[in-house]
Amino acid sequence: MVPRILIVLLVVLLGLAFQAILRPPPQKLCGSPGGPPVTSPRIKLRDGRYLAYREDGVQKDKAKFKIISVHAFDSTKDFPLQVSKELVDELGIYIVGFDRAGYGESDPNPKRDVKSEALDIEELADQLEFGHKFYVLGVSMGGYSIWGCLQYIPNRLAGAAMVVPIINYWWPSFPAELSRQAFKRLIVPEQRTLWIAHNMPSLLYLWMTQKWLPSSAAAMRHPEIFSKHDLEVLQKMMAMPLIENKSRQQGIYESTHRDLLVAFGKWEFDPMNITNPFPQNEGSVHIWQGYEDRLVLVELQRYIAQRLPWIQYHEFPEGGHMFMLVDGWTEKIIRALLVGEQL
Repeated sequence: MVPRILIVLLVVLLGLAFQAILRPPPQKLCGSPGGPPVTSPRIKLRDGRYLAYREDGVQKDKAKFKIISVHAFDSTKDFPLQVSKELVDELGIYIVGFDRAGYGESDPNPKRDVKSEALDIEELADQLEFGHKFYVLGVSMGGYSIWGCLQYIPNRLAGAAMVVPIINYWWPSFPAELSRQAFKRLIVPEQRTLWIAHNMPSLLYLWMTQKWLPSSAAAMRHPEIFSKHDLEVLQKMMAMPLIENKSRQQGIYESTHRDLLVAFGKWEFDPMNITNPFPQNEGSVHIWQGYEDRLVLVELQRYIAQRLPWIQYHEFPEGGHMFMLVDGWTEKIIRALLVGEQL
């Protein structure tokens, strides 16, 4: 009898130890005891969470165009769109960036998914009195929020732009061989991370924090993810003013890890089944892609554009994943979105 009890106790203890390893530590909420300070304006959402935001551009009541900007992976609202005062004043642009749930100074959302991101954007627009229609622009990982807007709140959009938006290799409309070959082109650590995020999400925290094998190449800034043009961009950025990155200050799980779980997990919809939100050409949707991008692969982006011919697809032949950060690309993207200016 004693040995059986010992075995049961051992199994229980091992189970508890395994759960402790898998369970992420509690988040350090902004404004809580021991947590980071709140330094930005925030709105309180319907579910009680706080969402931090930043305003740029002309005064809201004088704006002709209102844009909500959605930041990339491991970033925050404090890295605003690089738009000149001349363009802002010329077109009358008011821009709001916000910290996505769990990032920067926004409360985490353990139930975060593509739909919740779109609804956060809608509620932010309503509380800031944007009016019924507004523009959205998402960069890289922020692209999944824009797909969510196109699916769940298309009636609220005046236009949308996605710059090197992330691609989920398990979207059903992709031909299996095309998706498989593209996936194989990723460097091995990225393949492992995305596979775990999709197939074994409960193990992602353990995988991302273990020290034996390299995990997410994007999170670790692995040198192989940067194209030649990306390296040139990084060189130019070294001359720019340094901005403190507060993306992980509340914890890594509900910020970067949650991004991976949402972006590469199982979606409620297939983006390639979305219908045109502007059938009368009263607005436009754009995708901007760098041909040399090593994180978001061009062949899959082209396939999406072919399946959704109402999307205006733009490809920069020499560009990598970071091309919009230099050489006036952000302004070109915004002009195309707001006034239909062609390159």
